[in-house]
Amino acid sequence: MKSLIEMGKDALKAKREAAILTTEDKNRLLSDCARALRNNCEKILSANAVDLENGRKAELKPSLMDRLTLSKDRIFSMAEGLEQIAELPDPIGQFENMKTLPNGLIVGQKRVPMGVIGIIYEARPNVTSDAFGLCIKAGSAVILRGGKEAINSNRAVVEVFKSVMSEAGIDENTVQLVEDTSRESANIMMKMNGYIDVLIPRGGAGLIQSVVQNSTVPVIETGVGNCHVFADESADIDMAVNIIVNAKAQRPGVCNAAETFLVHRNIAEKLLPVAASALREKGVEIRGDERVQKIVPDVKPATEEDWATEYLDYILAVKVVDSIDEAIKHIAKYSTGHSECIVSQNYANTQRFLNEIDSAAVYVNASTRFTDGNEFGFGAEIGISTQKLHARGPMGLKELTTTKYVIYGNGQIRK
Repeated sequence: MKSLIEMGKDALKAKREAAILTTEDKNRLLSDCARALRNNCEKILSANAVDLENGRKAELKPSLMDRLTLSKDRIFSMAEGLEQIAELPDPIGQFENMKTLPNGLIVGQKRVPMGVIGIIYEARPNVTSDAFGLCIKAGSAVILRGGKEAINSNRAVVEVFKSVMSEAGIDENTVQLVEDTSRESANIMMKMNGYIDVLIPRGGAGLIQSVVQNSTVPVIETGVGNCHVFADESADIDMAVNIIVNAKAQRPGVCNAAETFLVHRNIAEKLLPVAASALREKGVEIRGDERVQKIVPDVKPATEEDWATEYLDYILAVKVVDSIDEAIKHIAKYSTGHSECIVSQNYANTQRFLNEIDSAAVYVNASTRFTDGNEFGFGAEIGISTQKLHARGPMGLKELTTTKYVIYGNGQIRK
């Protein structure tokens, strides 16, 4: 097993080749990898079965098991994701903001690869495929460090990609998997300045905060989603119910799922019983404040911790608020800056919400579950950035690149 420093050295060599691959080369490689995923479906499923059995023995919670589980449909979806990336415009080499200065110099920016991208993530084998595809199309080498729960699945997927790259005559070290899933390997990656240009963590709050707080390599913070839906007093009842049920229960183990439902007091008695019934049909446990408990029988009492929790599970915190001001203050206090929604027919309130909520994605009358690169129309994503520098929101191809200035002259010298 190679050391991480050896992997870093190999990645430095591979990134130079990745940076000069033509768009046609990259698209062909992605299409071939998609085909190989389908052809090796049974091999990948066998590896995944080992991970699932280990997960059952470790008593992983259902939402984590869902993330870990592969099926033929999910593997084929991973393949389709690679094909979709192949169809996206190649950002590398694009020129932006070109202008001619008074001295005749032509100055502009050219979009270029990051170089070596490191990704630390948890039990989601599909991330292995998505990250590989995006980094390849963005002209970078990638070092993947998944969680121990998915090590067999990740290894099988990466072996498929390496085989295709070898046949294509492309450096296999353009994609590398860290097979040491100990905490120490993650700690080493966080200090690999000079080898890794940017580090992207994908997972729960604990993982992300550990990387943000301990890494000396530049980090793009992603993913922690304590997302809110607020139904104001003008909200359409049916619309509010449909949105909160979808935002919470359509897939609760993802970062854009809603974790808190705020309801204006003037519609609480009409909305909450209907919403609670619909949520309970989906198996959602409701934890409410005192006013919610008076309206909906058998609701568990919410604690201060509930307002700040990203459950990633069939649990929803519910609070009755007196005004849009209180809703905005609550979100400002507890939000992780991911995705928030207002359900309202009041134009002034929707504009206040859009203007005053400081999150990566802010919705009017739509589920928070749409915060996703593919849903936004620019293909697969590497994650949802909740920070403000370099990238914010769903991170697609462009966000995995950087720029350099290019200057054309005809003999100018500075006086």
